[in-house]
Amino acid sequence: MLPVTVTFLTPASMAANRLANFGAGPSALPESVLVEAAQGLLNFNNTGIGIAEISHRSAEFNAYIRHTAQLIREQLDVPPTHEILFMQGGGTAQFSAVVLNLLARHRLLHPAMDEKDRVLDYVLSGTWSQASYTEATRLAHGATVRIAADSRAHSADHKSFDGLPPHTAYSFSPNPVLIYYCENETVSGTQFSHTDGPDAFPFHLLPTEPLLPLVADYSSSFMSRPIPRLADHAVIFAGAQKNLGPAGTSIVIVRKDCIVDVDAALPFGGYPVPVSLAYAPYAAQDSMPNTPSVFAVYVVGLVLERMAALGGVQGCEEVNRRKMDSVYAVLWEGERRGVFRPKVRRGQGSWMNVTFGVCGDGAEKRFLDGAEQRGLKGLKGHRSVGGMRASLYNAVTEEWVDKLVAYMREFIEQETTA
Repeated sequence: MLPVTVTFLTPASMAANRLANFGAGPSALPESVLVEAAQGLLNFNNTGIGIAEISHRSAEFNAYIRHTAQLIREQLDVPPTHEILFMQGGGTAQFSAVVLNLLARHRLLHPAMDEKDRVLDYVLSGTWSQASYTEATRLAHGATVRIAADSRAHSADHKSFDGLPPHTAYSFSPNPVLIYYCENETVSGTQFSHTDGPDAFPFHLLPTEPLLPLVADYSSSFMSRPIPRLADHAVIFAGAQKNLGPAGTSIVIVRKDCIVDVDAALPFGGYPVPVSLAYAPYAAQDSMPNTPSVFAVYVVGLVLERMAALGGVQGCEEVNRRKMDSVYAVLWEGERRGVFRPKVRRGQGSWMNVTFGVCGDGAEKRFLDGAEQRGLKGLKGHRSVGGMRASLYNAVTEEWVDKLVAYMREFIEQETTA
């Protein structure tokens, strides 16, 4: 048998070897959280049992998951009208869950309505809103799934997601089952502004009926800045693996009137909903009708505690604004000098996912090779659209961003003097 060499690394030595991670997800996590999480694998909250071993029914973990939900409630100012759930399956599972739960709600509210008159409105602004729309067409079972606005119709080639729909393009249905939008599109790099104006989501155009079934996918921007008009939403969901923790858990903020007995809708044209996608069992059992993603929830809690100590979501917003401003400034400089090509119209680009192309034969490979040599990782764009993507999630430090900006400036000079 060959001898085996085991090397034990200290947290300091491991941190020294970390590279700048601009990947779109799973994404960077704070070093201090990773160190604490590693300790928790051996001993969770001084229980003498590791977090990956402890029972989810234990008093210690029950207290922890409630505490984690409370941290979200406090930092986002979630009102008591809404529950905070931890579910599994990522944002993709929520594409299905919102349809199934809100269709059941609509059938209970309007039992005599013809199925074709139940309408689900979708705003298409990128890859993930399109995927959610496609899933709704699979699950509607006779209900009407319609596009309330499509940004592709307003792009230069009428097929790219290079911006947001103008407010004049929106057409919302009266009394809809749901109105869906994706606040930040990870692939295309578009994002609704949180400042009132033409680049913000058009809340003023929504139907004025009470308890509007407004659904928002916040997967890649959750906890990066406050959520405008949060209380006016029926459902807000987000996968944890961008700003909050490892893949494995999703946070779902649900208004209580949308937590319904899905089986009660069966006599009115409904159909069975898998228990893993129904909101009611999660709300009734502290997000634990089955074993949750215990470790993922644990890391989410650690991240939220760190955020609270650093000023909460408002503190993240300030830092994220500085990071975003510096990257877009060098990107626009590169555009002016013919080196970079932004993929999104100005004012509609994402704070979290900056997408761009590199001009010239072989230039993208040169850019990626140079980034790799400088320890800048995860900059290659999504396989469906190509180009570059720099993801600036909460745990991406300003030091990392400064290194990226310096390299982009260096690359501009190289390409324009070669």
